[in-house]
Amino acid sequence: MGELEGKVALVTGGARGQGAAEAKAFAGEGATVVITDVLDEQGEKTAGELDCEYLHLDVTSEQEWEAVVADTVARHGRLDILMNNAGIFQPAQLLKTSTEHWSRTVAINQTGVFLGMRTVAAAMIEAGNGGSIINTSSIAGLEGGFGATAYVATKWAVTGMTKTVAKELGKHGIRVNSIHPGAIVTDMIEDMVSGKEDKIISRQPIKRLGTPEDIAEMAMFLASERSSYCTGQAFTVDGGVHG
Repeated sequence: MGELEGKVALVTGGARGQGAAEAKAFAGEGATVVITDVLDEQGEKTAGELDCEYLHLDVTSEQEWEAVVADTVARHGRLDILMNNAGIFQPAQLLKTSTEHWSRTVAINQTGVFLGMRTVAAAMIEAGNGGSIINTSSIAGLEGGFGATAYVATKWAVTGMTKTVAKELGKHGIRVNSIHPGAIVTDMIEDMVSGKEDKIISRQPIKRLGTPEDIAEMAMFLASERSSYCTGQAFTVDGGVHG
């Protein structure tokens, strides 16, 4: 029997990259997994490959969050794990950060996480089974990051929200933790990393770039009962960069 047997997990941004790896890990341990994204064609393909379900979800939409959570609970009777993975990374220094760029980054990376936690927490509390909420932050949510003002701001926000909501939901048996990836090679950052691999690796105690599977392993720990006494914590997976 898998560690997540009988559990229902919702993974945002699950069409590819870290989200797809997390969905695969959860499903491999017996969970019923619903992946969501705005990349519908890729999401349907990934869901088919992983034997998961796919639902369209724009994480900036309160109405879409409510519909997806209601649909999941109606069909499966519960929702035990929320993997808030959806996010964007578009670097820009302060003086080159337009208000539009700022607002879009905040809407997806910060408001999306807030809406997800609020909507899913209400369902978890009503069901009375506890649960685990896992938020994807970044090492940029623990320190400054040159040339990414909007992104860094949102990832610090995710760190703070995680710690605050963990204190509020603990009495309901709901754990809330954040994962802080370092240089993880995904479609989102592949172009920025390309050609700079050796330089990035030279700064790390562990001499390789990270993979989506590295993040999925941490997500599995936080989704499972192995982390039953962990909440409000920031877990780094970065090859030792943030020490």
